Amino acid sequence: MAPIPLQRDTVQRPGTTRAGNARGPRLASRTSLPGIPLAPSAARRFVRAALAEWTGLGVPAAVGFSDRLADDAVTVTNELVTNAVVHAGTTVDLVLRLEEEGGDEPSAALVLEVTDHHPARPVSGDEPGADPGPAGAHPGELPDPAEYGRGLQLVATLADSWGITYRTGLKTVWARLPVDDWSAPPAPPDGEALRRGLRAAEILAPAARRTERDDAVWDSRGAPAFLAEASDLLAGQLDEDLVAAIAGQLLVPRLADWCAIWLETEGAGPAAEPRLARVWHSEETGTEPLRAALEREPLRLPAGVGPGPVPVPVPWPAHPAGEDREDAPAPPPHPGGRDGAALAFRITAGGRALGTVLVGREGVAQVPEAVASLIEDFVRRLGLAVGAARAYTRQATISRILQRGLLPSKVAEIPGVTSALVYEPSDDGVVGGDFYDIFPCPGDRWCFVLGDVQGSGPEAAVVTGLARPWLRLLSREGFGVGEVLDRLNRLLLDDAMEAAEAAALMVAAAGGQQLHDGTQSRFLSLLYGEVVPLPDGGVRCTVASAGHPLPLLLRPDGSVRPAADPQVLLEVVEDVAYESQIFDLAPGDTLLCVTDGVTERRSGPLMFDDGDGLARVLAGCAGLPAEATAERIRRAVHEFAELPPDDDVALLVLHAD
Repeated sequence: MAPIPLQRDTVQRPGTTRAGNARGPRLASRTSLPGIPLAPSAARRFVRAALAEWTGLGVPAAVGFSDRLADDAVTVTNELVTNAVVHAGTTVDLVLRLEEEGGDEPSAALVLEVTDHHPARPVSGDEPGADPGPAGAHPGELPDPAEYGRGLQLVATLADSWGITYRTGLKTVWARLPVDDWSAPPAPPDGEALRRGLRAAEILAPAARRTERDDAVWDSRGAPAFLAEASDLLAGQLDEDLVAAIAGQLLVPRLADWCAIWLETEGAGPAAEPRLARVWHSEETGTEPLRAALEREPLRLPAGVGPGPVPVPVPWPAHPAGEDREDAPAPPPHPGGRDGAALAFRITAGGRALGTVLVGREGVAQVPEAVASLIEDFVRRLGLAVGAARAYTRQATISRILQRGLLPSKVAEIPGVTSALVYEPSDDGVVGGDFYDIFPCPGDRWCFVLGDVQGSGPEAAVVTGLARPWLRLLSREGFGVGEVLDRLNRLLLDDAMEAAEAAALMVAAAGGQQLHDGTQSRFLSLLYGEVVPLPDGGVRCTVASAGHPLPLLLRPDGSVRPAADPQVLLEVVEDVAYESQIFDLAPGDTLLCVTDGVTERRSGPLMFDDGDGLARVLAGCAGLPAEATAERIRRAVHEFAELPPDDDVALLVLHAD
């Protein structure tokens, strides 16, 4: 592969600028995201929300916003945040800045900055005479495609310029996208309306600048409003690092000039050192010196300290030695460079210590009592949010362990057939209701299963835990496809389900999952098939669908047809005789099996399969291998609606070679 172009434009010209050198006014929104797989989708939503806010409020440069610009900004954000999550794994800071340029030809640009906190910087590319690269990079230094991913090719294509800036313990990748069709308006926007409209964005992402603070606003009206907004923001987060990041941005600069948050390591014992989860300063240049000072001398509160404020020394000397001497060398930099006051608060929930919050103000002898009381109330809410996030993490861990036990660790390979699977639970903290399996049987047969238990959670998991081994047992006993479903239906309806409900209660007690009425039936839709290789190539398929979305057969010419007939769900009617359909899967043919998380994916009043939508997407996959077909279907399902799927998504592709 050819080297990744570092920038499309590295030479400064009239009307253009590199990130960080804009001469005109700026408007910025910023947020912090944990290094988890959900971060890219959250970043995409954040960018769209900020652009919509600016457009609706008449921000001058926003007049030139277009759908294309918004799509490009979201795409670039997705690539940069994904790279940061995958390759750094740390908290990711995202800044979206709008820069307006003066001069003979006024212009504007969106600047995206994605910063990770990994201590190492990638070094690759030693070709002589290479492009000098972006700001902060060494000559001849090119990002390694294996380190950064091929997404940077896309960034380089969409951005007017982009680059990488290194600082101690930080790496920032930035991209500049010009605003189309922009011309300066005759008058500036209404500043008060702009402040009101960006309220929600500023709560999550305050601009990195010092603001005038008025402690008089924290009266009987201001404090409750702040606490209500803080509760809403904190309560909706399921990751403790993101809770800490939001808490820091809520405190600074509204109540403090800087803050730091330590979190205790769960289950590590009283002797374990808490980790510094978040450091935030109202001045961007103050964050790293503050972090360094806190890492040199971590805050330690006595064991008996309660939730109230505890005055502590600021983490740097108020007057470093030699500072008052005219001939003395300049003192080492520290945040603000002024005297100040600091308070520490214990984070607790349910009587357990979860961490510590340290807040400080510069240039004052003490923090006002009303502000200290407000921060104490805020820290109580922070403790509840951290406790809830940890409970969710514990439940998610239990669910993942249980899910791994319910699904096969490896599916069998069918001779002459290439298979591809996609399985995406809708909620990481709850066991999904979808399951799959491919396994060999005596007589040169291979069987495949795709099922969906109504609902999710422990009860659905127990039904899955019963159905999958029973299917294997019945299949290996030599029963035909229809007979297997007949016998499985009777097994699900007999007294064995009482044991399943009892087991579900025990699982729920261990995981803290709220159960519905234990007598509720758990209907099961199932697609079950048998494959036998043919001597002249291809395979013979026998399939039956019990209340399941019908499998679709794709021929090489692009024609698509259902490969089974609809029949009743399992565990509904006792005396039912399931019938199967037989057809040949010739070389080049593809069989697609999905759960209703695909066909019933919603976008407003519409569903993905309305008007044979799934068949239309599958028809465009003619000639593709199994993996490419599965990925195209998966991507189409996700792109069908703005929000992530709210049901488990599972699909199985069988392609005859």
